[in-house]
Amino acid sequence: MAPATVRLMPDAEDVRRIALSLPDTTEKIAWSMPTFRVAGKMFATLPEDETSIAVRCPKEERDELVLAEPDKFWIADHEAGFAWVRVRLAALENETELRDILADSWRQAAPSRLLESHPRLGLPATG
Repeated sequence: MAPATVRLMPDAEDVRRIALSLPDTTEKIAWSMPTFRVAGKMFATLPEDETSIAVRCPKEERDELVLAEPDKFWIADHEAGFAWVRVRLAALENETELRDILADSWRQAAPSRLLESHPRLGLPATG
């Protein structure tokens, strides 16, 4: 029998490392938790227990994600009126998926000058 492979789920340190690697990103404590901002605009939070993240997501896409993968995505009650979705870190397939989610949220918050200087950032890798 082949040895079992150990799947290392992304954790809070991976979130921090990846988020801070995105252009013009800073970390700021708000509501007693780490938040990540691009050019001062929030694009991700790491809520209290640090087992999930909240990221920007257009409401239409958010609702589709939650319906398609309820074990991975959900909407916190206090964020229901906003274009944000929660992501369970343990449900992510790997660090690449986490990077894609964070980069996509970054793109939604980033000013056009940054989007223009980083046109490929956050777009899915092409095979």
